[in-house]
Amino acid sequence: MRRWWQEISGLVLPAACGGCGVPRTPLCEKCAHELYGSSARRARPDPEPVGLPEVHAAAPYADGVRAVLIAHKERGALGLARPLGVALAAAVRASASPAARGEGPLLLVPVPSARHAVRARGHDAARRIALAAAGELRRTGTRARALPVLRQRREVADQAGLTARERVANLSGALVVVGGAGRLLEGGRAVLVDDLMTTGASLAEAARALRTAMEQRFTGFDVPAAAVVAVPPSAFEINRN
Repeated sequence: MRRWWQEISGLVLPAACGGCGVPRTPLCEKCAHELYGSSARRARPDPEPVGLPEVHAAAPYADGVRAVLIAHKERGALGLARPLGVALAAAVRASASPAARGEGPLLLVPVPSARHAVRARGHDAARRIALAAAGELRRTGTRARALPVLRQRREVADQAGLTARERVANLSGALVVVGGAGRLLEGGRAVLVDDLMTTGASLAEAARALRTAMEQRFTGFDVPAAAVVAVPPSAFEINRN
């Protein structure tokens, strides 16, 4: 029994840093600083897909941050959801205007992963991080909750290896808001969240699905903001030009 527990706990709480492999800590101080030691910033992919909301990201997708995201998503290091949630919470704060914060709770809407990917990994990484981020926001005095109301209504191809244009075509019309979710979104500030943005195609499709669902209930629905843990470094560099 003890050996079985050690094997399972090694997946949930890694015995070494998920970013650099330093022993005896799931996340070392250096990798934690890379992940959430800086202010979240506006990020823009190039080219920027039509319908992409304003996106803020906590960190560049490189070095320790990349390793932590992969360890959580692909290797089942579920204990890393907490620090990833802290990073995502910072990006959510940056994405929500001060006025919006006072109008209602922040509603973190995770972009759903492909169904086959969730089955293969055994968990939905974006949803898990969204729950952790909502908990972090509440802990620090901001009303927030995760609201996983998006689902895929058809299978999509693996995005790896596709160009930006091919990713947009692959995801076009793929997402839908579950029935009855409109009333849950009213009165709050929707923020689309994901662990990683590369081309922005997933977030643009998620924004379209939310907008379509809410415009059926009332006019003037505000296009949601978006927040992610990480983006390619070039998505930050564009903003300095």
